Formats: sequence, structure tokens, C-alpha cells
Amino acid sequence: MNTTRLSTKQADFDERLSKLLAFEETADEKLEATVASILADVRKRGDVAVLEYTRKFDRLPLENAAAMELPKSELKTAFDALPADQKSALEQAAQRVTDYHRKQVQTSWSYTEADGTLLGQQVTPLDRVGLYVPGGKAAYPSSVLMNALPAKVAGVAELIMVVPTPDGVKNQLVLAAAHLSGVDRVFTIGGAQAVAALAYGTATIPKVDKIVGPDNAYVASAK
Repeated sequence: MNTTRLSTKQADFDERLSKLLAFEETADEKLEATVASILADVRKRGDVAVLEYTRKFDRLPLENAAAMELPKSELKTAFDALPADQKSALEQAAQRVTDYHRKQVQTSWSYTEADGTLLGQQVTPLDRVGLYVPGGKAAYPSSVLMNALPAKVAGVAELIMVVPTPDGVKNQLVLAAAHLSGVDRVFTIGGAQAVAALAYGTATIPKVDKIVGPDNAYVASAK
């Protein structure tokens, strides 16, 4: 990996810094233009566009839109098949995350003033949240636990997870974590197209109220 080092003591420091910043700005503009195009396409063509991008970027030739979703039984199978030490580690991590976020739960409250004015705070959980989980080489079951469990503790009614599976390779720990966390539905899609599907909804993938979870610059830009 080549690293460019700059020093304010260099005579051409300002010029070199400007060139670097200009390159990054151009790269960002190209990335955002690409993402905007994908978002617009998914919004217009729905499942058809999502399937095309999944075939192109993840090399996953799904037969139809229904094939994007994993059955909940597959999540349970992944959890049940884990070695005892991995299962125990996941369960302990899940319990710790849950215990921590239970301390953060806010409740609604109100009171009435002498003149009859009602004041207070209404805390209402979101109906449906989308969880983006990295797939492929960057597969982290912790991303599932740390995003799904707080949502469940908060009272979110439905949690939709998307996770790319390049070349059809599924990370069993990620699927097991989804089962343990109570994720409601899982779709094997990723990238900006997955964010678009969650944001706008398709015939197969439900529209969500909020999208959380980490990944690359394309996903971050799409969110």
C-alpha cells in the first residue's frame, strides 16, 4: 500500500494538498452519481432492478424475487449447527447487549398543569427497521447483535435484514446471530440496491422507517 506523506514544512505543501483533496472530491462525485443512478433505478423498476444488480455485483443469479429471501428455518438451522463454544459466545454477547440497552429504554410521561394544559413526552417505537449487515469477507455477527437487539428492546415491531452473499456464500455465524436476535426477515442482497429496496420498498421487500448498519462508501452514500 502506497502512503502519501505531507508536511507543512514542504515548500509545495499547499499545492500537493490541493491536488489530493481535488482527487477525493472528484472520486466522491463519481461515487454519488453511481449511487443516485442505482437508487432511481430500484425506485422505478423494483425487484427487477434489484435482481439485476445482485447478479452483476454479487454474481448471484437468483431465479426470481422470492429467492432473495431466506426462510427463517435456515436461520435456526445455522444457529443449531454452531459449535458449542461459538453458540455460547453469541448467546453471552446477545445477553450483554440486551442488558445494556434495557437501561436506555425511555418511557412516555405526561402531566397536567393547573390551567389544564397537558404536557409530556410520547415515546413510540418505529414500526419497521431495516438492518444492513456486511457480507462476503467482511462478515460480522456483531453487526447483527448490536443493531437488531437494541431495536427489539426499543419495541420495534418488525426487523428486516439485508446481507449480501457474493457467489452464494452465506456466513453461518451471521445467520445464527439473526436467529438469536429475533430478526423477522432476511434478504440476500447488498450494496446501494439493498438500501434503495428498503427505503422505497418493492413488491417483495417491505419499505422500512429507518435503515441502520455499516458497510462501504456506496452503502453509506445510499443511506
